[in-house]
Amino acid sequence: MRQEIQSFLDHLFIEKGFSPNTIDAYRNDLDQLATFIEELAMVQGYDPQWSTVDRNFLISYILNLKERNYAPATVARKVAAIKSFFEFMVGEGDLQKNPTENLSSPKVGKSLPKPLSPAEVAALLGETAKLSSPEAKRDEAMIELLYAAGMRVSELIALDTGDVNPKAGFVRCFGKGSKERIIPIHEKATHALEEYLSEARPLLLRNKGDNALFLNRRGERLTRQGFWLILKAYAKAAGIKTGVTPHALRHSFATHMLSGGADLRAVQELLGHANISSTQVYTHLTSEHVRQAYEKAHPRAKD
Repeated sequence: MRQEIQSFLDHLFIEKGFSPNTIDAYRNDLDQLATFIEELAMVQGYDPQWSTVDRNFLISYILNLKERNYAPATVARKVAAIKSFFEFMVGEGDLQKNPTENLSSPKVGKSLPKPLSPAEVAALLGETAKLSSPEAKRDEAMIELLYAAGMRVSELIALDTGDVNPKAGFVRCFGKGSKERIIPIHEKATHALEEYLSEARPLLLRNKGDNALFLNRRGERLTRQGFWLILKAYAKAAGIKTGVTPHALRHSFATHMLSGGADLRAVQELLGHANISSTQVYTHLTSEHVRQAYEKAHPRAKD
C-alpha cells in the first residue's frame, strides 16, 4: 500500500511540481489512511489492499477523524488528498472504480485572517532597531521584506542572494508549483536588505560558496521554525498580544494594500494566488476602511 502512495507522491513532485511541504502533507494524510486500513484488516483478518476500500469505508474513516476532534478544515484537507490519490490510482489503471465518487467533503467556513495594524508592524520593527548585532540586522531585513512583499515564509527562507536586488527595488521568489514572481519592495525594505548584505551577512557566513540569503548563527540557511521563534520573541518584546505569525504578516500586507486602494488583481498577483477567490477574503477586512471613506466623501453622509 505504501508503494502506491509513493508513486502518487512522485507524480505530484515530478509532473505537477508540488512543493516538498505539500508533498509531506499528502504523505502524512495518506499514511494515516493506510494505517487505519491496515489496523482494521488485522483485526478482521484479511489482507489490506486499496481495492478493498469503498465509499462506506471512507465515510467510516471520516467519522473516525471527527470523533478524534480533528478540525473541519483538517478533515477537508485529508479528504481532498484521498480524492486526488484515488483519482490517480484509477487513471493509472491500478483500480477499476473510484470509491471517492460522490463523496462529499466537510464544509469549512472561511475564517477571516487577523492582520496586525500598521502601528503593530512598526512596533515589531522597532524592536529589531534597538539592537545592532548581525542577527538583529538580519531579523529587521526579514521582517521588512516579508511585510513589504507579502511572501509566504517558505518563500522567504528559500531566497538566495541573487533573488534580491535592493538597488532596483525588487525581490524574486518562487511560489507554489515553482511559479516565479517579481515583487517590488519599498525603500525601507531595500535599505534594511542593503545593511544586512553589507554589514551582517558576511559576519554570519561560514561557507563562502553558500548563496542562502538569510543565515543562522551557524552560517546555515535559516529554517521556517527558526524564523517563527525569532518573530515570536520580537512580538513579545513589543507587547503585541494578538497572534503574530509569519502568515499574519502576509495577511497584514494584503489587508493594508487593499485598504490603501490597491487593485484586487494586483494584490492577487503579488500574493501569488492562482484564483482571485483566495484574494477576495481580504476584501471583508477592508470594509471598515470603505465605510469610513464613504462617510467622509458622500455629500449626504456628512450631516
